[in-house]
Amino acid sequence: MRFKLILAFVDDDKTDALLDAARSAGATGATIINNARGEGLKKTRGIFGLEITSQRDVLLFLVEEHRSRHILETIAEIGEFDDSPGTGIAFQLDVEDALGVKHQIKTLSDHLQDEL
Repeated sequence: MRFKLILAFVDDDKTDALLDAARSAGATGATIINNARGEGLKKTRGIFGLEITSQRDVLLFLVEEHRSRHILETIAEIGEFDDSPGTGIAFQLDVEDALGVKHQIKTLSDHLQDEL
């Protein structure tokens, strides 16, 4: 079985909605890294010229490759990544090998056979 790693960098107030959406799209779980800091094309300045940074969460989803594109598109839609600049980004990477997912492979295989 082949996997993809989806990484999403999002405003922390959207984390729960994206986790729910990813699960409904086929993700079986996620790892969340809190309190990340991001920077776009231009630094945002506020009062007295101080730099404004918002808290970001990094969401990591190890997903079966046949479901990955649908999950990625669902995350982007719910997060409004293409509609509102600065709300977040998501991308996927190929995973060469994964350990510790043996317990999920049987369940994923059964679900995929039903879908295909």
